[in-house]
Amino acid sequence: MTFLGKLYLIPTTLGEVAPEDVLPQTVKRTIDFINDYVVENEKTARKFIKSINPEKVQANLRINVLNKHTEISEHKAMIQPCLEGRNVGLMSEAGCPGVADPGAVIVKLAHEKGIQVVPLVGPSSILLALMGSGMNGQNFAFNGYLPIDKGEKKAMLKNLERLSFEKNQAQLFIETPYRNNKLVEDMLQALQNATRLCIATDITLPTEYIKTLSINDWKKTKVDLHNRPTIFIIQKS
Repeated sequence: MTFLGKLYLIPTTLGEVAPEDVLPQTVKRTIDFINDYVVENEKTARKFIKSINPEKVQANLRINVLNKHTEISEHKAMIQPCLEGRNVGLMSEAGCPGVADPGAVIVKLAHEKGIQVVPLVGPSSILLALMGSGMNGQNFAFNGYLPIDKGEKKAMLKNLERLSFEKNQAQLFIETPYRNNKLVEDMLQALQNATRLCIATDITLPTEYIKTLSINDWKKTKVDLHNRPTIFIIQKS
């Protein structure tokens, strides 16, 4: 009888910060005994593993890349080591695997195959932003990316604003970092003055910035978010 390996969901740092500042020892102990990985980017994954365990032999690592270019037909091979009795580590490019991350498809497949899934503790920019926002942490929704088209984006913002009021629900979303400043401009034009907006950027980094103000007050405040990973949260009271 072949015992199944486990799928470990391994959190990573949210940027250039010492791993020991944001990750528990459980992450290091897990990386110590796993050689099979599913990652978004092999180069950054190897760099992260080395930062956690400099003595780990990189040549022994077996890495599968999972990103938007990966074919569905490749997924089964990524959990094959588990079916052969070996443990597999799933890592996001930044933060928690499976949350706003393509790794969810591997977790789904693991459940279908009866493989035990083990999520490890680590930083989630979504939850940390919500914690620091002062908005409703008991009723919230993460909406991913907003539409690129300006008209569609404006309509989506107004819809999220309406939902936040009707459901008393904090609405979270993100943008490609180089478009952050433009999104702020769009929000200042589309949203009502009394609506609260939280901007949470560079979370856990030395340059961390988390501030919640009304749209009216944001119109008087300057902030440069260009190329800085940011979570946006709105709620109309």
